[in-house]
Amino acid sequence: MSMRIAPASGHSSLHSHLAAKSAGAPSAPGLHDTLRAGVGPTTHGSSETLQLDSTHPLESRLAQWTATQDSLKLEGLRRTFGMAEPIRRGMELKITRDGEWRPLVLGGGQPSVHEDILAGRDTGCTWEDVFQGTEMRGVQGFHEELETKVRMGQQ
Repeated sequence: MSMRIAPASGHSSLHSHLAAKSAGAPSAPGLHDTLRAGVGPTTHGSSETLQLDSTHPLESRLAQWTATQDSLKLEGLRRTFGMAEPIRRGMELKITRDGEWRPLVLGGGQPSVHEDILAGRDTGCTWEDVFQGTEMRGVQGFHEELETKVRMGQQ
């Protein structure tokens, strides 16, 4: 295990979202139109494996930042307290992730408060804490989701 502070720079040096012969924005013919191209985080997939539509070098490093910091913290705990401490923390995180069900109406699918405390992310407020990207999406109601979960409507 390495004591790496920043993620490895295994990124491409080219920008994948810039097409060679794109017309660009209608108001500025030579300028890339980011809003129409749809560059950014993908809407499918889990939050743990964030896949980006573009491969800008800074975006790839920022996506790997949390994983690198977590592995550095666990490696420091292993060197200080032995192998039992990182294993115990990993087991507690897994129990917290798997043992709790929250409906989408109450922010289900997002990390819970318990998971944030165990991961050490409870003191910060990030962009994803405020703007989750689901504001314009129709969310299934609590009772409909519960009926689907316990298979009440199916026979």
